[in-house]
Amino acid sequence: MPSLSPRHAGRRRRAIAEINMVPFIDVMLVLLIIFMVSAPLITTGVVDLPSVGKAAQRPAKVIELEIGADERIRLRIDQQESGQVTMGEVAARVRDAQGGRSDVPVVISADKQIRYDTVVRVMDTLQRAGIQRVGLAVRQGG
Repeated sequence: MPSLSPRHAGRRRRAIAEINMVPFIDVMLVLLIIFMVSAPLITTGVVDLPSVGKAAQRPAKVIELEIGADERIRLRIDQQESGQVTMGEVAARVRDAQGGRSDVPVVISADKQIRYDTVVRVMDTLQRAGIQRVGLAVRQGG
């Protein structure tokens, strides 16, 4: 049996000064799997925002719902006043004005002092009635 020399007898093993990467990689792989599984479950809303200055020409027929500062809704067809409507009859009047053509756009213009909730209710009413082309009128320049 070999004997240890006095030089080697007092020596200890030195600790390795390296970071153990295995737990870090395990955590990263678990997070990757969680994100891969949950990503398809996240629903994204589709918002069709109005754009300014992109239209080449004005459509032949436009239905406009104007919501005044008093929250009364006025219906205009091709820039001709067609009277006031209530929230309950908005969808029916717009559908009648479209005349069975779903490609006729509906533009909502509202006073900037009214509550946002009023505009959303009008848009929701039109959406529930199946009216597809609904937009918001904007004023260019602020």
